Amino acid sequence: MRRKLTVFVIIFVCFLLQTTLFQALSLASIAPNLLIVAVSSFGFMRGRKEGMYIGFFTGLIFDAFYGTILGFYALVYMYVGYCNGMFRRFFFPDDIKLPMLMIAASDIVYNLGVYILKFFFRGQFHISYYFFHIMVPELVYTLLIMIFLYPILLKVNQRLEAIEKRSAAKFV
Repeated sequence: MRRKLTVFVIIFVCFLLQTTLFQALSLASIAPNLLIVAVSSFGFMRGRKEGMYIGFFTGLIFDAFYGTILGFYALVYMYVGYCNGMFRRFFFPDDIKLPMLMIAASDIVYNLGVYILKFFFRGQFHISYYFFHIMVPELVYTLLIMIFLYPILLKVNQRLEAIEKRSAAKFV
């Protein structure tokens, strides 16, 4: 229960920061995607199942406030969380290369998914414009913010795992 509440608070804070503070601090109308950082991080720290649930819940929150089709962002974030969860066995807390690579790949896949499902099917074929003016700047900005946000998420996850271990040891 503690983990669920903590993850909910983290997702909600990331959502609020992404939609308020970082919109005000946007560079050329581009803001970082903190939700991708959170979903990806919890995906490869906790595994496929939890990454999928956290991604679905995150996307549902985003759909409720900004989505035009209920479930669109829930589906995209759910796949991002699930795919990141497949790399759990390669995850080492001290190594930042995997998280950086996975968050970068997740941001690109997220933006490609949004482009294909929202623009491409409507006949807007300006992928090069979308790639160079939206995807790449958002990727750079997201990775810059990830350097500061990821260690916080890692410490929270490690603290929750330590609490869960202690409480599990009480029952054995």
